[in-house]
Amino acid sequence: MGYHRAGFDVVGVDIKPQPGYPFPFHRAGAIGFLADAVDAYMPMNGYWGAIHASPPCQRFSTTAALHDEEYPDLITPLRPLLELAASEGVPCVIENVVGAPLENPVMLCGSSFGLGVRRHRLFECIGFDIGLVPPCAHYLQPEPIDVTGTGGRRINERTSATKGGNSRKPRNLTEAREAMGIDWMTRKELAEAIPPAYTEFIGNQLISQIR
Repeated sequence: MGYHRAGFDVVGVDIKPQPGYPFPFHRAGAIGFLADAVDAYMPMNGYWGAIHASPPCQRFSTTAALHDEEYPDLITPLRPLLELAASEGVPCVIENVVGAPLENPVMLCGSSFGLGVRRHRLFECIGFDIGLVPPCAHYLQPEPIDVTGTGGRRINERTSATKGGNSRKPRNLTEAREAMGIDWMTRKELAEAIPPAYTEFIGNQLISQIR
């Protein structure tokens, strides 16, 4: 959505169905889809102005030890394909969590965009330059909302006060959506999303250099 707001026509690719995705969508493994497109011709299909990749972050997450299954590193095999695309004039972005093996990334924070979440995320930019990155402004949100997981804040029905649990969790879906700057996702989708403000910022940097 952020890239759309920046002026791009967006096409999505994911190996899983995404019924709530608001743009044209291809169900496919992203690496295979990208490899086939790069192998066929550049620019890919005539409509690629840029490529954004968000490989699953669980392998590099601070909660990786809590996951029962082993998550693969998809960043390492993905980067050469993106570097090849960038060498042909198609700039690329890799997004992931803090701790992921990205090269010279910039970090964005929800507080920089007036959001209720912090949700620090890294962006590796290949084939283009990022200008001045807005710094964290944690002082604007002394109690940031935590939209990880799918739970909500426990409220005492009689007094409306917080009743144990994580008081930083959103009270309901509406509060979770407001904190993220997203008004269409389910609670589960919000838990893994990044605020569109991030990709709108990146997209504005991109589109000014593509045109």
